[in-house]
Amino acid sequence: MSKPITKDQDYGSDPLAVRDTDQYQDEYVHSFVDKWDELIDWEGRAQAEGDFFIEKLREHGAKKVLDVATGTGFHSVALLEAGFEVTSCDGSPVMLAKAFENARKRGHILRTIHADWRWLNRDVHDLYDAVICLGNSFTHLHNENDRRKALAEYYATLRHDGILILDQRNYDALLDKQVQPSHNYYYCGDNVVAAPEYVDESLARFKYTFPDKSEYHLNMYPLRKTYVQGLMKNVGFQRVTTYGDFKETYREAEPDFFIHVAEKAYVEEAE
Repeated sequence: MSKPITKDQDYGSDPLAVRDTDQYQDEYVHSFVDKWDELIDWEGRAQAEGDFFIEKLREHGAKKVLDVATGTGFHSVALLEAGFEVTSCDGSPVMLAKAFENARKRGHILRTIHADWRWLNRDVHDLYDAVICLGNSFTHLHNENDRRKALAEYYATLRHDGILILDQRNYDALLDKQVQPSHNYYYCGDNVVAAPEYVDESLARFKYTFPDKSEYHLNMYPLRKTYVQGLMKNVGFQRVTTYGDFKETYREAEPDFFIHVAEKAYVEEAE
């Protein structure tokens, strides 16, 4: 099979005006995806995360997991190796192909589904103990209706006592204090620079510079922490616990990332 023709990212004449959910399809071009693992650094990220996600899933009795933002496969492979039953999903076919290739190199065959989160259950016909949406992926949804629809789709594919684990960059720090991310936890590649190029209340444009001087961009929606927590509860999640860089206790300005664990199980309030 011939290799697809590589194309460059194209944001048009006014990149700051590109605030559309479907843009991610054109952002993750083959050349960028091929370099993505330089940014992630699987070994460095595994060391930074430790067993955080594995422990959270086990605490809630999860065995069957839907990874809706598979990317290049880091978490899908880690969970497979920890003994979970994993289905890997992504909206980018380029990312999904890379994930399958990465898993195969490590002796695994991913069960993959190409699906748009907004219509997730049109393509995913099963129920799961947990849905994970990691790697700051939820930030690609620029429209509030898209965010609500995606969360509702996650909710619908969970069993009655299932959980959603969703992470996001600490955009509050960027928006309020213009704090530069340290990348001590999530982006562990030593020779890759990932820095905010422009930030306002509805756009965070990041530039990624690689050792060969190549540059790529992502236009993302800067999600505030309390906003995401509120959306989760609005679609039906009963309890949301938020961690900062894998810790439950943190100072607001410190974490690079927030990780939300949202529980679907009905919680009866004490009188």
